[in-house]
Amino acid sequence: MHNCERRYPMTQMKERKADHIEICLNERVAPGYCYWDDVRLIHEALPELDPDDIDTGVSFLGKRLEFPFIVTAITGGFSGAKRINANIAEACSELGIGMGVGSQRAAVEGLDTDSYSVIKDYDIPLVIGNVGAPQLISQNGKESFTAEKVGIARDLIGADVMAVHMNFLQEVVQPEGDTKSRGCLDAIRELAGEFPLMVKETGAGISRRTAQRLRGTGVLALDIAGMGGTSFSAVELYRAMKTDDSLRTGLGDTFLDWGIPSPVSLRMADVGLPMIASGGILTGLHAACSIAMGAACAGGANLVLREATESAEAVKNKLMLIREEIRVAMMLTGSADVEQLSRAGYILLGDTKEWMDGLH
Repeated sequence: MHNCERRYPMTQMKERKADHIEICLNERVAPGYCYWDDVRLIHEALPELDPDDIDTGVSFLGKRLEFPFIVTAITGGFSGAKRINANIAEACSELGIGMGVGSQRAAVEGLDTDSYSVIKDYDIPLVIGNVGAPQLISQNGKESFTAEKVGIARDLIGADVMAVHMNFLQEVVQPEGDTKSRGCLDAIRELAGEFPLMVKETGAGISRRTAQRLRGTGVLALDIAGMGGTSFSAVELYRAMKTDDSLRTGLGDTFLDWGIPSPVSLRMADVGLPMIASGGILTGLHAACSIAMGAACAGGANLVLREATESAEAVKNKLMLIREEIRVAMMLTGSADVEQLSRAGYILLGDTKEWMDGLH
């Protein structure tokens, strides 16, 4: 009986992860408004630079990236994830940029571990592991993730740093969600004493209050992952619709555009920790704008998901376009390196400006 009870949740987890990928590929899961388009870099008509003068490289968490971009957490834990992660890993290795994996809870429980460990076959300069903040505490009889389990997750992929993801928006909409949060901050603090650790949101942004609380825990960086990219409220909405769950469908719809827009979160969460700007980054120009606004580097996931289901070459081609868009933005702002880009002038327009003007 015990074995049967254990298999069902694992099968359910595997199906959920596959559902997430299918939904992200085939449904509209992002708000209709692109907040990064509200950020405009100031053009320098006389840049006094040749293209060969431009160095797009950056140091992040002690690792050299050839351009300031990380393919952030996408997937793992079901059979189709192995190909996706392998294609991303190959492209990131060839281009010299960072890569994160999806939540490793499934792998620690023994589910499709090779869908994660496959990335160890590639020489990726910065590998980021992934565990969930809700799983760091006990949830309705489920055991919490121990430091030992986090160590297993780290070793499985050879992670340079572990990310703890905060996804309570998703959890409260998800029928099987882990919704308790009391104690997560202390758990993060304890883990940061044992592992190189960063914290990431998953599409709703990080506020100043949260950033300030995290600053004192020993975490090394923040991925603000604000509103404007994939909304996991939307993802769970589609899952609820498939099962005729009217309550969860209603919740998903109500909180579809909940969160702090990514550029706003980037400003709010600036408390002295290095930041990854993700959430709605669609182009290298968006990435360049995020650097000018204070990010150490940009990140994205869904923007390469379709390519990752095709081939490593397709992922590489998409990432090379992002790299060249960053380079052109640097040229047109007179920025010879990423440090100079971080000082480039910009203005804010539209809804993003209204958000900024309304901050207190």
